[in-house]
Amino acid sequence: MVTKSKNKLKIIPLGGLGEIGKNITAIEYDDEIIAIDCGLGFPDEEMYGIDLVIPDITYLLNNREKVKCFVLTHGHEDHIGALPYILKQLNVPVYGTKLTLELVKSKLEEHNILSNCTLSEVKPDEEIKTEKFSIEFIRTCHSIADACALAIRTPEGVIIHTGDFKVDYTPIDGEMINLQRFAKLGTQKVLLLMADSTNVERSGYTVSERVIGENLTRLFSVAKGRVIVATFASNINRIQQIINSSLFHGRKVAFSGRSMEKISNIAIELGYLQLPEDQLISIDDINRYPSNKITIITTGSQGEPMAALSRIAYSNHKKITIERGDLVIISASPIPGNEKLISRLIDELFKKGAEVIYNSLEEVHVSGHACQEELKLMHTLIKPKFFMPVHGEYRHLRQHALLAENLGMDSQNIFILETGQVLELSKNSANKSGRVSSGSIMIDGFGIGDVGNIVLRDRKHLSQDGILTVVVTIDKASFSVLSGPDIITRGFVYVKESGDLLNEATEIVKIEIDKCMEKKIKEWLVIKSNIKYSLGEFLYNKTKRRPIILPIIMEI
Repeated sequence: MVTKSKNKLKIIPLGGLGEIGKNITAIEYDDEIIAIDCGLGFPDEEMYGIDLVIPDITYLLNNREKVKCFVLTHGHEDHIGALPYILKQLNVPVYGTKLTLELVKSKLEEHNILSNCTLSEVKPDEEIKTEKFSIEFIRTCHSIADACALAIRTPEGVIIHTGDFKVDYTPIDGEMINLQRFAKLGTQKVLLLMADSTNVERSGYTVSERVIGENLTRLFSVAKGRVIVATFASNINRIQQIINSSLFHGRKVAFSGRSMEKISNIAIELGYLQLPEDQLISIDDINRYPSNKITIITTGSQGEPMAALSRIAYSNHKKITIERGDLVIISASPIPGNEKLISRLIDELFKKGAEVIYNSLEEVHVSGHACQEELKLMHTLIKPKFFMPVHGEYRHLRQHALLAENLGMDSQNIFILETGQVLELSKNSANKSGRVSSGSIMIDGFGIGDVGNIVLRDRKHLSQDGILTVVVTIDKASFSVLSGPDIITRGFVYVKESGDLLNEATEIVKIEIDKCMEKKIKEWLVIKSNIKYSLGEFLYNKTKRRPIILPIIMEI
């Protein structure tokens, strides 16, 4: 239980710590809570059949009368993706910059809840206020436009949340990170810094996005056929670089992939992407132009099976087929866990006759997150009293804590939290203070939260050992077997090659049913349990496998 202390400032991470994605943090003082970001995560290999993972906001729901708003740092999925699901449960105002809110609007429209939601645009350098909090948006650089850090003024002091950031002195859109504002805040005794930890293991500085543009233009110059570039749909600056290289070499541009088409249209309408109307063509029209005059910008940089690039590579795309001479550029780094998918995709593209460029061969991707020297700069400018690393797996948080120590910060003032832990602050003190309900809610199709650990365990079991169903029909009056037992298997053994095994299994079931009848056991639950035990033991001794056994007794 969290201690009830009215005059304490509480930092409550409900996601995003010890993991990549699912970012959401509650900040509470007295009778007010503001929530920073509301992102989703993607399932790992153990989450069979799960589409998305969103944070458990039980704590916010239990304190719904306190929750004043969601404040968004930028428009990436791991920071806004859970909003359509969360706003259905907790409908409070949402604040963010222009592009961020347009991406949110698009999601809310898909879920048919936009008309019920309140979205309020905030420009960088502007503030929003509640009774207890004042939240200032500060421009930063990231791999998506309109990213901001937050300076949150509270009755106990100023909190700075960097959001995802890097220091790029030559950004594509010309909008530099507002280092002057961070420096000024650093003179005002910042109580707590919460800073991005994603790239803390990397030394030096993050390469400027402009360098990637130069490399892309050089690669385009030697392309003899079409150029197909896969990148993240939300990486507006990267897409602009690809467009610039295409226009420089006289190529028309087409977008492929649902999210790429949607986000690029939004960015063009808002002016975040500069692409002359006569240079944009539909994917339906690419065959009307010479191959060396076409660039296709597509999704699928992570090798996702249903994304456009994978469908192109495996000849499943309705409108695009790889041609000999195509140049495919994968302008992204693998998210941990996707390496095998991307390797198979690259192999398939090569087999189809394409030339493939990826980050191991050429520098065609840079991160949107700060490396060590940029993090040191942020710490030095802000000079916080307390520090809490955020946005990363545990090793990232630990390395960021060590970086702060190396800069001279007292280790007693550095707090590595887990999701659900509470950091309690006052002007002169900070300490961990209990836990709140937290975790993950899994989304499977239209189901939200109806798949839990037991279902995942069964799915894992099914994937490993399969299922075996035993069907028997019993006469209720005479308590005799009318038909069966019949055994049906899926994912366990191939029936034609395992007839003897299944015949023996059928005999085991018959013997067990006969035993129950001799003992006049008429409770179906007991009969089923005995069948499962005897058959399970037999199958394990024969195969060393434990399939899920489902006895079905039909009563007539």
